[in-house]
Amino acid sequence: MPTEFSLPAVGDMPQLSIAKKLPKKADAIVIPVFQGEDGPEIATTGLFSSEDEVAILRALGALGATGKAQEITKLTAVADAELIVAVGLGDSAEFDAETLRRSAGVAARSLTGIKVAAFALGVFGLSDTVVGAALGAYSFRGQKTTKQPKAQRPVQEIVFISEKNDEFEQAQIIAESVAFARDLVNTASSHLYPESYAVIAANLAEKYGVATEILDDKQLAKKGFGGLTAVGQGSARGPRLLRLTYEAKKAEKHVALVGKGITFDTGGISIKPSANMDQMISDMGGSASVIAATIAAARLGLKVTVTATVPMAENMPDGLSYRPGDVITQYGGKTVEITNTDAEGRLVLADAMVRACEDKPDYLIDTATLTGAQLVALGARTTGVMGTELFRDRIAEIGREVGEPAWAMPIPEEMAEEMKSDVADLRNSGGSRFGGMMQAGYFLSEFVSDDIEWAHLDIAGPAYNTGGAFGYVPKRATGNPVRTLVATLQDIADKG
Repeated sequence: MPTEFSLPAVGDMPQLSIAKKLPKKADAIVIPVFQGEDGPEIATTGLFSSEDEVAILRALGALGATGKAQEITKLTAVADAELIVAVGLGDSAEFDAETLRRSAGVAARSLTGIKVAAFALGVFGLSDTVVGAALGAYSFRGQKTTKQPKAQRPVQEIVFISEKNDEFEQAQIIAESVAFARDLVNTASSHLYPESYAVIAANLAEKYGVATEILDDKQLAKKGFGGLTAVGQGSARGPRLLRLTYEAKKAEKHVALVGKGITFDTGGISIKPSANMDQMISDMGGSASVIAATIAAARLGLKVTVTATVPMAENMPDGLSYRPGDVITQYGGKTVEITNTDAEGRLVLADAMVRACEDKPDYLIDTATLTGAQLVALGARTTGVMGTELFRDRIAEIGREVGEPAWAMPIPEEMAEEMKSDVADLRNSGGSRFGGMMQAGYFLSEFVSDDIEWAHLDIAGPAYNTGGAFGYVPKRATGNPVRTLVATLQDIADKG
């Protein structure tokens, strides 16, 4: 397997460590503040004397701080500290894990120009503090050649003050896994295309003991992967199918993951408008999350076997491109009439899902930046989850718990009529513009074995943030839904 490929740039992430006491080298101390009836209230940290806490409260009051969630107030020359950063946690009665993650993220992002920061938020939840702060500090400059001014550089090191460290390593792995998914999605398609993408992912997976297999375009055509071959044949850079396998010792359950890996999507012959087409580098967000989650499962030693089947292709217009009106044969034998070449994601997913089902897993989860209809229905931050009812609801709830909003959606029976074809088993896009997300869900359901619990996650909006940073989520790639997938794998390992 070629090894010469690598990402041209990765995001900046602070070095993370844990300590029981405040380090002397800290340039800034981040402290939690609640919103009280009469003003801000310092949450328990154990770092300051009562006299110093009074001085800090006075300074906060003088600056108009309230303690509302995610509010940042910086204090200098108080309590013998060079810089104190007070981050609001809101009303203590409404405080929860997501409030902590978001506030830690906002605080970390505010620490530009700081070399070492100490976080005293761990008493409220070390894991959530680590994940929030690490992901909030993430910054991606890509391939800029100019040096970043010192005052604009993200914090270089974060030390978490905590008596306990049992959660630290796990939280660090999760944060690093999300950052890896972000790096993949943020990388330009000039550098991340099917061949390079498959090798980069496989090399990292093998580092952590995950078995890998890559099928190239010739092998895919020979083996009958008609959807992946059709979508990728219009590009000079042929498609790939990446397989990752993590076999856990004494695992009782097997989970198959499938992620859409369209490294660039022009729409093909049914070409997209030029406005915002540059954002289509993110059309492999589902695959990035699946790859990152599989590697995370191996690093965490989760007691569940995980196989990832990742179809990768560029959807380009060319003399060899597939066309509206074509009939293709998917892997497994079903035929599909092409009515829109911009409904390509479901074609590559279908091939991969049939292949994944051949392994006879207990559960199958696929995720993809699949439909604009997801944004219309649920907005830019909430994942639509479809599939087997109980498993669908389970994943949606887990997503909300970890701070990646998700909502269970039905696949109404009338979707079957929408996806009927006169000349094939299915058509690849519906006959109306209504219920586009559910139409895609129905299409995919036709490629899942009956005895497998299945869920489909449409992350068209949540995978890529086109607005400003918020909480611990940056602009551009978000890494969604890596944490949902990892938490689901953990839940299955624990409960079956």
